[in-house]
Amino acid sequence: MNILKCPVCAGNMNQQEKILRCENNHCFDNAKEGYVNLLSARKSGDTTGDNKAMASSRRDFLNKGYYEPLAQAVCDCLARYSDDGGSVLDICCGEGYYTAYCAERLERDFYGFDLSKNMVRLAAKRKCGARFFVANIASIPVRDGAVQAAFHLFAPFHAPEFRRILSDGGVIMTAIPGKHHLFGLKQALYDAPYYNDEKEPDAEGLEVVERVHVLSEITLGSQPDINALFQMTPYYYHTPTEGMNRLQTLETLTTPIEFVLVIYKKK
Repeated sequence: MNILKCPVCAGNMNQQEKILRCENNHCFDNAKEGYVNLLSARKSGDTTGDNKAMASSRRDFLNKGYYEPLAQAVCDCLARYSDDGGSVLDICCGEGYYTAYCAERLERDFYGFDLSKNMVRLAAKRKCGARFFVANIASIPVRDGAVQAAFHLFAPFHAPEFRRILSDGGVIMTAIPGKHHLFGLKQALYDAPYYNDEKEPDAEGLEVVERVHVLSEITLGSQPDINALFQMTPYYYHTPTEGMNRLQTLETLTTPIEFVLVIYKKK
């Protein structure tokens, strides 16, 4: 079942060879990699979100399995909260690591989207059977009530849209940094590193049904991996030059990774 709706008129969408066409004849071409651009106003997506270098860096980092404990936790939750053949949406999917991980282990109808065409292009290249598209989280081109389960990892939370797309009793899981997440990285960056507050997003109309804590430790064995991790964090944009210079001298870095996976159900 196609859960997508037209970003122009909200009509139902059907795949016709290499074109996604709505009932009112609005057409969207599939890119050669297999994804489709459904940004409203037909923006390109090339200048929104992460650039090509950052997208490739994130893909290479995640492919090494550093965040596999989180991927496994997401997969386990999807196994409990969704059914075989059910529709699953990866919101702000990035380069598709988590979708591909779960698609290899579960029989679900997977979709994923991101604002960055660079990210979605890499996600589609994974050829994991999921359908990827470029879209904005504030206006998701998915039909009302069409998603049985969704996951949303380290991205802005948009409760009204999430509630709208979920089926009755559907769930969405979001990941927030745990108290000790990346404390080793912060020790390298800051003179007085701080613990995370584990603040959960405002989720009006959704109720928490479970919290899953994920705690592990990783050792990064190269400067490119350390820099890739740094680029994936908000610290990349708010770190003094002195701290960045310290980080660039490191060839290895050991740090805890800790996540709180919060599962919400539509009320």
